[in-house]
Amino acid sequence: MKKKINVRKLGHMVLMVRDIHKSVDFYTNVVGLEVSDWIEDKMVFLRAGADHHDLALSQIPADSPDRDDLPKYSRPGLEHFSYLVDSLEDMEAAAEMLQERGVEIVRGIGKHGPGANCFLVFKDPDGNNCEIYCDMIQVTEDNPHVAQVWARNIDAFDQWHFKRFLVPPPHQVVKDKLGE
Repeated sequence: MKKKINVRKLGHMVLMVRDIHKSVDFYTNVVGLEVSDWIEDKMVFLRAGADHHDLALSQIPADSPDRDDLPKYSRPGLEHFSYLVDSLEDMEAAAEMLQERGVEIVRGIGKHGPGANCFLVFKDPDGNNCEIYCDMIQVTEDNPHVAQVWARNIDAFDQWHFKRFLVPPPHQVVKDKLGE
């Protein structure tokens, strides 16, 4: 029997949005989510339950040529969706299995600032970004969380500074987060 990733649940997703403040207003005041953290005014993490975030919104740059295109059913529209795994060790085993099968790894293994979760992102057969994650902050009455604004830098993206990445970090990430 072939190895497979032992996922626990569908986790969070990240949407690219044209107006992050309008979207935050919608998801907090209409849908009822709570803000967990921001990365400057470029990304926001929202939650419905104990997970630090189950929806993140990322601002599309004003000069993006596709900024005003609406999602189409004929192409992927999410930045990524994710599945929870039990541990970093499970993630490392999954990474080895993905590499053995020739699955394209996009980024990771890393550890985000907001949410403090470990992550590994890879491509599905249609080119969608699929993430597995573990160790996300849990926000409960016994473990409250005060929202903060993170600087848009390497610490927000990967607290391990690419040291555990299995592939080179995407050029745009290095350019945006490190100013190179």
